Amino acid sequence: MEKLFVKKTININAPASKVWDVLTKSEYTGQWTPEFSGGGPHLYIESEWELESTVLWKEKNGTVIVEGTVTALEQNKLLRFTVFDVRSLDRETVTNEDGITFELSIEFGMTVLHILHGDFSAMQDGEKYRDASAEIWDKVLVKVKAIAETN
Repeated sequence: MEKLFVKKTININAPASKVWDVLTKSEYTGQWTPEFSGGGPHLYIESEWELESTVLWKEKNGTVIVEGTVTALEQNKLLRFTVFDVRSLDRETVTNEDGITFELSIEFGMTVLHILHGDFSAMQDGEKYRDASAEIWDKVLVKVKAIAETN
């Protein structure tokens, strides 16, 4: 079966360390993660951001709605973690390459953020979920860019 990933890239006029902070610090993740809930409940991500550490997506009241594990990490360059909706009864089989991957590089003095999200092929209606996620990432990346460039 063909793998289904969301692949997106955005140029950000901020140092990689600042973009990294926007992607990993709760005070910033709380500004872009609500897009994953339709802009609804306040969400934020909490983790120690160490290899094999737990990654929790929490609502404002502390309820965990998504959990995962850091599977790759290189400070200011690479972050990959798995994602499981804890409200789902079925946990799809995933590899350490599945989930969300952030890659940061420097080109022409700008930080380039590459995201890879998936593999959605393990899900029923995977193409539908991939396409919906791609639309969300379009909104998220604009927010990440704005936060990194103004803070």
